[in-house]
Amino acid sequence: MHTPSRWQRVRDVVLSSNPRRRTLVGMALLALVLMACSAGVMLMIAAASSEVDAVAVQWWAAISVGGLMVMTAFIRSGATAGLADPSLTVPQMVWTITSGAVAYVLAGDARGVVPSVLAMILFFGTFGLSVAEVIGIGIYALLAFACAVAATTRYNTGPFGYLDMAYALMVLIVLGGSIALNLRIQRIRARLREQREALAHALAVNRELATRDELTGLPNRRAMQDLMGLEHRRSVRSGRPMLLAQLDIDHFKRINDAHGHATGDRALQAFASVVRASVRDTDVLARWGGEEFVLLLSETRLDDARDLLERLRHAVATMEIPHTDGALRMTVSIGVAVHLPGDTVDLTLERADQALYTAKSLGRNRIAVAPSTPRGTPLRGARA
Repeated sequence: MHTPSRWQRVRDVVLSSNPRRRTLVGMALLALVLMACSAGVMLMIAAASSEVDAVAVQWWAAISVGGLMVMTAFIRSGATAGLADPSLTVPQMVWTITSGAVAYVLAGDARGVVPSVLAMILFFGTFGLSVAEVIGIGIYALLAFACAVAATTRYNTGPFGYLDMAYALMVLIVLGGSIALNLRIQRIRARLREQREALAHALAVNRELATRDELTGLPNRRAMQDLMGLEHRRSVRSGRPMLLAQLDIDHFKRINDAHGHATGDRALQAFASVVRASVRDTDVLARWGGEEFVLLLSETRLDDARDLLERLRHAVATMEIPHTDGALRMTVSIGVAVHLPGDTVDLTLERADQALYTAKSLGRNRIAVAPSTPRGTPLRGARA
């Protein structure tokens, strides 16, 4: 067992061992660090300028950083896991925008640094918000800083001059540009999400086409080989019985020759439907090629398999396919083989194929069971 390093243990303590929560805590800590840096800048301004109320800035720094620390602690504890916004992105942005608006009022002549901090806040939260949330945050930021600009005329002793106007316009420009850019990013994200969903759908369709017979909707030969290999390994591990049956529609070529390939296709579809309705949900029917099908029966005794296949044979013999010249009927010949310990799937298929040959040679429309013969019996091929 791998022993985690000291760094990994520290990381798990700080960020959590849960991958999803670790990401959320990491983002919250980044926001906290950015706020702490902004608070440090404000404290430097307060220390350097006699016009800035140092005590007010200290209280502002403590409250601003403390609020984000509380939110980060909630995220780390997992208390927000059941919320629609487990990262508390919207509360964090509202808090930091409010703090930025207050900082604009407190910074005095140095309030020109606030727009850059505001832009950083808005960009930071973009990727966790919806379009409606981006618009809502933008409107809130506009209102908050409108109040901040208005408050500067009362809080500061000097008159509202051209520099104050320039700062206010800069805030407006930053807010407008940030909102427009955020909305643009959201549209790009939506388009990428649509493209990703379309690609996933196309891949799913391609996988379906690669494993399904287009005419009957059954697993194709390739998919069935994979399923038989998987069931073979399960059978070896658990000792569960496994049987393979080869099914072949009798005289199918005559149907195509007499009624056309369109009717032949309908006959194959009807056959597949009847067989699927006659077997269990755990049994797998696949189209092997042409009018040949393979049926995988897992955890089935030979006597039970005979009964099931007999019901299947009878269902096929009694079904009717509507046709212009009247109802079309058909029969099926079946060869079944028990998968023997130590044999490969291919050898079991060969034995089932030999049993199918026997069923056809005995007059068709019947079931033949392969004897438990030694491995490597040569394949006898005959189809009619």
